[in-house]
Amino acid sequence: MSPKILIVDDERNVRLNYRIALETEGYEVFEAVSAANALEELLGRSFDLAILDMRMPAMDGLQLLAKMRELEITVPAMIVTAYSDVPHAVQAMKLGAIDFLQKPLRPEDLRRIVAEILKRHAPQKDHQAESYNSHIVAAKRCLNLRSFANARIHLVKALELNTKSVEAFNLAGVLAEMLEDVDKARKYYGQAIKLDKNYEPAQQNMRRLFELQHFGSSSEPFNLGGT
Repeated sequence: MSPKILIVDDERNVRLNYRIALETEGYEVFEAVSAANALEELLGRSFDLAILDMRMPAMDGLQLLAKMRELEITVPAMIVTAYSDVPHAVQAMKLGAIDFLQKPLRPEDLRRIVAEILKRHAPQKDHQAESYNSHIVAAKRCLNLRSFANARIHLVKALELNTKSVEAFNLAGVLAEMLEDVDKARKYYGQAIKLDKNYEPAQQNMRRLFELQHFGSSSEPFNLGGT
Protein backbone atom coordinates (compact mmCIF):
# COMPACT_ATOMS: atom_id res chain seq x y z
CA MET A 1 0.00 0.00 0.00
CA SER A 2 1.37 3.40 -0.98
CA PRO A 3 2.05 5.92 1.81
CA LYS A 4 -0.66 8.57 2.13
CA ILE A 5 0.57 12.17 2.29
CA LEU A 6 -1.54 15.24 3.08
CA ILE A 7 -0.43 18.58 1.62
CA VAL A 8 -1.80 21.59 3.51
CA ASP A 9 -1.28 24.88 1.68
CA ASP A 10 -3.63 27.66 0.60
CA GLU A 11 -1.77 28.22 -2.69
CA ARG A 12 -3.04 26.03 -5.53
CA ASN A 13 0.18 26.12 -7.54
CA VAL A 14 2.23 25.07 -4.52
CA ARG A 15 -0.05 22.10 -3.87
CA LEU A 16 0.16 21.12 -7.54
CA ASN A 17 3.97 21.25 -7.56
CA TYR A 18 4.18 19.13 -4.42
CA ARG A 19 1.69 16.64 -5.86
CA ILE A 20 3.64 16.24 -9.08
CA ALA A 21 6.93 15.80 -7.19
CA LEU A 22 5.51 13.16 -4.86
CA GLU A 23 3.19 11.20 -7.11
CA THR A 24 6.15 10.38 -9.36
CA GLU A 25 7.50 8.42 -6.37
CA GLY A 26 4.26 6.44 -6.04
CA TYR A 27 2.85 8.26 -3.00
CA GLU A 28 -0.91 8.73 -2.63
CA VAL A 29 -1.36 12.49 -2.28
CA PHE A 30 -4.27 14.39 -0.74
CA GLU A 31 -4.73 18.15 -0.52
CA ALA A 32 -6.18 20.59 2.01
CA VAL A 33 -6.64 24.29 1.22
CA SER A 34 -6.84 25.39 4.86
CA ALA A 35 -6.18 24.22 8.41
CA ALA A 36 -9.88 23.54 8.94
CA ASN A 37 -9.98 21.45 5.76
CA ALA A 38 -6.84 19.62 6.91
CA LEU A 39 -8.42 18.69 10.26
CA GLU A 40 -11.40 17.19 8.43
CA GLU A 41 -9.04 15.09 6.32
CA LEU A 42 -6.90 14.05 9.29
CA LEU A 43 -9.94 13.01 11.32
CA GLY A 44 -11.46 11.17 8.36
CA ARG A 45 -8.58 8.93 7.29
CA SER A 46 -5.10 7.77 8.29
CA PHE A 47 -2.04 9.51 6.84
CA ASP A 48 1.65 8.68 6.92
CA LEU A 49 2.77 12.32 6.71
CA ALA A 50 1.31 15.84 6.78
CA ILE A 51 3.16 18.66 5.02
CA LEU A 52 2.09 21.93 6.63
CA ASP A 53 2.65 25.42 5.28
CA MET A 54 3.69 27.81 8.06
CA ARG A 55 1.70 30.81 6.79
CA MET A 56 -1.99 30.30 6.08
CA PRO A 57 -5.03 32.48 6.73
CA ALA A 58 -7.18 31.96 9.85
CA MET A 59 -4.93 29.25 11.32
CA ASP A 60 -1.24 28.91 10.42
CA GLY A 61 0.76 25.72 10.25
CA LEU A 62 2.02 25.98 13.83
CA GLN A 63 -1.50 26.52 15.18
CA LEU A 64 -2.72 23.61 13.08
CA LEU A 65 0.00 21.37 14.48
CA ALA A 66 -0.94 22.38 18.03
CA LYS A 67 -4.58 21.53 17.29
CA MET A 68 -3.56 18.18 15.83
CA ARG A 69 -1.67 17.29 18.99
CA GLU A 70 -4.57 18.52 21.13
CA LEU A 71 -6.83 16.13 19.23
CA GLU A 72 -4.20 13.38 19.62
CA ILE A 73 -3.55 13.22 15.89
CA THR A 74 0.00 11.87 15.93
CA VAL A 75 0.73 11.77 12.21
CA PRO A 76 4.31 12.97 11.53
CA ALA A 77 4.42 16.59 10.35
CA MET A 78 6.84 18.58 8.23
CA ILE A 79 6.76 22.38 8.31
CA VAL A 80 7.33 24.42 5.15
CA THR A 81 8.11 28.11 5.59
CA ALA A 82 8.71 30.96 3.18
CA TYR A 83 10.88 32.76 5.68
CA SER A 84 14.66 32.59 6.01
CA ASP A 85 14.14 33.06 9.74
CA VAL A 86 12.35 30.34 11.69
CA PRO A 87 11.61 32.04 15.02
CA HIS A 88 9.00 29.46 15.95
CA ALA A 89 11.22 26.43 15.35
CA VAL A 90 11.57 25.56 19.03
CA GLN A 91 7.81 25.72 19.60
CA ALA A 92 7.19 23.62 16.51
CA MET A 93 9.71 21.07 17.76
CA LYS A 94 7.84 20.81 21.06
CA LEU A 95 4.76 19.91 19.05
CA GLY A 96 6.64 17.17 17.21
CA ALA A 97 7.71 18.90 13.98
CA ILE A 98 11.37 18.03 13.60
CA ASP A 99 11.62 18.57 9.85
CA PHE A 100 11.63 21.94 8.13
CA LEU A 101 11.99 23.01 4.51
CA GLN A 102 12.10 26.53 3.12
CA LYS A 103 10.31 27.79 0.02
CA PRO A 104 10.97 27.69 -2.83
CA LEU A 105 11.49 23.93 -2.66
CA ARG A 106 13.36 21.88 -5.19
CA PRO A 107 11.40 18.70 -6.03
CA GLU A 108 14.43 16.54 -5.24
CA ASP A 109 14.73 18.08 -1.76
CA LEU A 110 11.06 17.49 -1.06
CA ARG A 111 11.27 13.87 -2.21
CA ARG A 112 14.43 13.29 -0.17
CA ILE A 113 13.08 14.54 3.15
CA VAL A 114 9.71 12.86 2.65
CA ALA A 115 11.52 9.57 2.07
CA GLU A 116 13.59 10.13 5.22
CA ILE A 117 10.52 10.80 7.36
CA LEU A 118 8.63 7.78 6.03
CA LYS A 119 11.65 5.57 6.62
CA ARG A 120 11.96 6.91 10.16
CA HIS A 121 8.35 5.97 10.90
CA ALA A 122 8.30 2.62 9.12
CA PRO A 123 7.72 -0.45 11.31
CA GLN A 124 10.99 -1.85 12.58
CA LYS A 125 11.82 -5.51 11.98
CA ASP A 126 12.31 -7.56 15.15
CA HIS A 127 15.81 -8.73 14.27
CA GLN A 128 16.94 -5.12 14.06
CA ALA A 129 15.53 -4.20 17.48
CA GLU A 130 18.89 -3.99 19.22
CA SER A 131 20.97 -2.49 16.44
CA TYR A 132 22.53 0.94 16.86
CA ASN A 133 20.90 2.35 13.73
CA SER A 134 17.45 1.11 14.73
CA HIS A 135 17.72 2.92 18.06
CA ILE A 136 18.76 6.15 16.34
CA VAL A 137 15.83 5.90 13.92
CA ALA A 138 13.46 5.02 16.77
CA ALA A 139 14.68 8.00 18.81
CA LYS A 140 13.91 10.37 15.93
CA ARG A 141 10.51 8.78 15.50
CA CYS A 142 9.77 9.23 19.20
CA LEU A 143 10.82 12.88 19.01
CA ASN A 144 8.37 13.33 16.14
CA LEU A 145 5.61 11.81 18.26
CA ARG A 146 6.66 13.72 21.40
CA SER A 147 7.29 10.44 23.20
CA PHE A 148 10.19 11.90 25.15
CA ALA A 149 10.65 9.07 27.65
CA ASN A 150 10.93 6.50 24.87
CA ALA A 151 13.27 8.77 22.90
CA ARG A 152 15.57 8.89 25.93
CA ILE A 153 15.48 5.10 26.26
CA HIS A 154 16.51 4.60 22.64
CA LEU A 155 19.30 7.19 22.92
CA VAL A 156 20.68 5.51 26.03
CA LYS A 157 20.68 2.16 24.22
CA ALA A 158 22.30 3.71 21.16
CA LEU A 159 25.07 5.13 23.33
CA GLU A 160 25.53 1.77 25.04
CA LEU A 161 26.18 0.29 21.59
CA ASN A 162 28.34 3.20 20.44
CA THR A 163 29.74 5.33 23.26
CA LYS A 164 31.23 7.83 20.80
CA SER A 165 28.16 8.41 18.67
CA VAL A 166 28.08 12.07 17.67
CA GLU A 167 24.57 11.60 16.28
CA ALA A 168 23.25 10.18 19.56
CA PHE A 169 24.76 13.04 21.58
CA ASN A 170 23.33 15.55 19.11
CA LEU A 171 19.87 13.96 19.40
CA ALA A 172 20.21 13.99 23.18
CA GLY A 173 20.75 17.73 22.87
CA VAL A 174 17.61 18.08 20.74
CA LEU A 175 15.64 16.10 23.33
CA ALA A 176 16.94 18.29 26.15
CA GLU A 177 16.06 21.42 24.20
CA MET A 178 12.54 20.16 23.54
CA LEU A 179 12.24 19.69 27.29
CA GLU A 180 13.49 23.26 27.79
CA ASP A 181 16.73 22.22 29.50
CA VAL A 182 19.04 24.53 27.54
CA ASP A 183 22.09 23.93 29.74
CA LYS A 184 21.89 20.18 29.24
CA ALA A 185 21.27 20.66 25.50
CA ARG A 186 24.40 22.79 25.23
CA LYS A 187 26.35 20.10 27.08
CA TYR A 188 25.25 17.34 24.71
CA TYR A 189 25.87 19.42 21.59
CA GLY A 190 29.28 20.28 22.99
CA GLN A 191 30.06 16.61 23.55
CA ALA A 192 29.16 15.82 19.94
CA ILE A 193 31.43 18.63 18.73
CA LYS A 194 34.20 17.43 21.03
CA LEU A 195 33.99 13.99 19.42
CA ASP A 196 33.88 15.45 15.91
CA LYS A 197 34.56 19.16 15.52
CA ASN A 198 33.36 19.00 11.90
CA TYR A 199 29.94 17.51 12.72
CA GLU A 200 27.70 20.18 11.20
CA PRO A 201 24.34 19.21 12.84
CA ALA A 202 25.73 19.82 16.33
CA GLN A 203 27.50 22.97 15.16
CA GLN A 204 24.24 24.28 13.72
CA ASN A 205 22.30 23.44 16.87
CA MET A 206 24.89 25.17 19.02
CA ARG A 207 24.72 28.26 16.79
CA ARG A 208 20.97 28.30 17.11
CA LEU A 209 21.18 28.20 20.91
CA PHE A 210 23.59 31.14 20.83
CA GLU A 211 21.30 33.14 18.53
CA LEU A 212 18.23 32.40 20.65
CA GLN A 213 20.05 33.39 23.82
CA HIS A 214 21.53 36.63 22.47
CA PHE A 215 19.08 37.74 19.78
CA GLY A 216 15.79 36.08 20.72
CA SER A 217 15.42 34.24 17.39
CA SER A 218 17.38 32.07 15.03
CA SER A 219 17.56 31.49 11.30
CA GLU A 220 18.25 27.76 11.81
CA PRO A 221 15.80 24.99 12.83
CA PHE A 222 16.88 21.88 14.70
CA ASN A 223 19.27 19.61 12.83
CA LEU A 224 18.90 15.92 13.68
CA GLY A 225 21.72 14.77 11.44
CA GLY A 226 21.77 11.66 9.29
CA THR A 227 18.56 10.02 8.11
